[in-house]
Amino acid sequence: MTRTRRTVALSVSALAVALGATACGGGSAADAGGSPVKGGTLTILDNADYDHLDPQRTYYTQPDSTDELLVRTLTTWDETGARPKLVGDLATGTGTPGKDDTTWTFHLRPGIKWQDGTDVTAQDVKYGIERGFSGDINGGPPYAAQWLVGGGSYKGPYGGKQLASIRTPDKSTIVFHLSQPVADFNEATAMTNWSAVPKAHDTGSTYDTHVWSDGPYMIKSYTHNKELVLVRNKYWKQSTDPVREQNVDEFDVKFGQDQSAIDQQIKSDGPAAQTAIMQYPIAGSDLNSIANDRTLKSRYYKIPAPGINYLAINQNTVKNLKVRQAIEYAIDKATVRGAFGGAAYGEYASTMLSPGIGGYKKFNLYSTDPAGDLTKAKALMRQAGNPKPTLSLAVEESPTQEHFADAVKTSLARIGIDVNIVPIQTANYFSTVDNVKNQYDLTWGDWIADWPNASTVLPTLFDGRLIAKNPQANQDLSYLNDPKVNAMIDKAAKTTDLTRRNAIYGDMDEQIMKDAAVVPLMYMDFSELAGTKVGGVIPDPILAEPSLVHVYVKH
Repeated sequence: MTRTRRTVALSVSALAVALGATACGGGSAADAGGSPVKGGTLTILDNADYDHLDPQRTYYTQPDSTDELLVRTLTTWDETGARPKLVGDLATGTGTPGKDDTTWTFHLRPGIKWQDGTDVTAQDVKYGIERGFSGDINGGPPYAAQWLVGGGSYKGPYGGKQLASIRTPDKSTIVFHLSQPVADFNEATAMTNWSAVPKAHDTGSTYDTHVWSDGPYMIKSYTHNKELVLVRNKYWKQSTDPVREQNVDEFDVKFGQDQSAIDQQIKSDGPAAQTAIMQYPIAGSDLNSIANDRTLKSRYYKIPAPGINYLAINQNTVKNLKVRQAIEYAIDKATVRGAFGGAAYGEYASTMLSPGIGGYKKFNLYSTDPAGDLTKAKALMRQAGNPKPTLSLAVEESPTQEHFADAVKTSLARIGIDVNIVPIQTANYFSTVDNVKNQYDLTWGDWIADWPNASTVLPTLFDGRLIAKNPQANQDLSYLNDPKVNAMIDKAAKTTDLTRRNAIYGDMDEQIMKDAAVVPLMYMDFSELAGTKVGGVIPDPILAEPSLVHVYVKH
C-alpha cells in the first residue's frame, strides 16, 4: 500500500523498536495519555482528494485512516501499547483457523449497528467482501481474489451470484474457505476491504460519497476535491468498539491546498490552524526546517514507515538489461532525497525490503555511493550499444515530486537518456499508473506493508501473473514477470517455517534487483504536524499516519 499507497512489513517486535526510537515528537505521547475532551471540530488539511473512500476500493493510507472512523473490519490493530496488537473489531476475537489454515471462522460482536440503527450482520460482511470482486469496484488489495476458493473467476454480486467460499451459517458467523494455507489471514482482515456493506445502501461505483457507517462517525457531506464532513453516528456504542473513541463532534476534511501552504498554516498556529492536522507528509522543501524546530516538537509527528520509496523501470519498454543497470548506477540518490526533505525523510535504500522486515537481507548490487557511479553507468551504456532513448517518467503533480523528477532527469541526462516528465494529478495518480493502459517507462512509487509480514511487499509488487488479473489495479509498476521470481513467490507461500520463508524472501529481493526492475531510493519516515489544540494523536505504524481514533480538540 502506499502512503499514498500502503503496506507495513516490519516484524511486530522490530516495529516496537522503531516506534520507541523515532515514532513521535516530544509532546505527542503525553497528549495520547491525557484526558480526552468531548466536542469541537477537528480540521484535516489535505493537498488532494482521496482516490477512493469506498472501503473495498481504497488502497491508500490517507483514506484508509479516515475510513477507520467510518467502517469497522473483522479485525483491527490496537496501537495504544508499546507495539501494535491484533484484536477483534467486528469480530469477537482474531478468528479461529482450521487445522491446516485453509478455513477461518469469525463470530461478530452483538450490538453493532449501522447508522440507521439496524444490526450489522455476517451477511453484510459477506456482501461487502463480494462486491470487491466486481469490475466496477476496482483498486483494492488483491488478497480475497488470490485466496478465496473460486475467487479467480468470481465477478461480484451485482449479477445475483454469491461466492460459495464465504459462508454465513447464521447472522453472527462467517466462515472463509481458502485455496491455500494462510497463517496470517486474520491480519489481512484488518484491511478495509474485509468490512461490511449493507446491500440496500450500496450505490456501486459511486459508493465513495455514500459510505454507510458502522463506525463512530458518518458522512454528512462530500464534495469531491473540496470538502468531506463527518459527524457523529448516534448508533455507535463505545461498549462494542475495542479501539475507537467518539470525542470530537465533527471532522472537516478540506482538500486542495498546496502542501507547503498547509505546512506553513499549521506551523504558524493561527486560530483556524490550532485545531487542524495534516494527513499527507510535510513537503520536502519544509521538512528539514520543521523537523529541527524545537518550538514545534510537541506537535510534530515522525512516524517510521517500514517501506520503500522507489523508481520502477518498465521491463516491457526498457528491455535492455544493461540500460536498466546503467539507470541503477546513474541515479543520484543524494539529490533525489533532497527533493523529499533530506535526511529527515529516511535512509538511502539498496533493497526493496526494509531493515527490520522479516526476510530483509542486507546487500547492494549497485553503487555504494549515494551520488551514483557515473563511470560504471556509462560503461554499461556502451555495452548496450550507446542508445539515446527518451523515457517517460510519471510523478505526482506536486512541487516535491517535480523536484524529484528534475533530479532523475538530470541524473539520466549524464548517460545520454532524455526524460520526459509526466506530472499526474495527485488524487488520481495511483489509479492512473496502476491501469495497464497507461504504461510509463519510469514510474515513481512508494510502498508500506499491508500488515506486518513481508508477504505483502514482494509478491504484491512483483508477481507478474497478477498484471493480467488486475489490469485496472496493477501494483507491478515495473511490469516484471520473471519466472524465477514467480517460482519463489509460490515457494514462500507454501513454506510454513518462518526462518526458511524469510530466507526465500531475501533471495527474491536480490533476484528482483538483479533484474534491475526498480531503483530503491529511501527507507521512509513520514512527518506530519498538528495545531496546539489537537490532542490524543498516537502514531499509527500500520498506516504510517497520525491515528485519528482517539483524537480530541482541547478547549
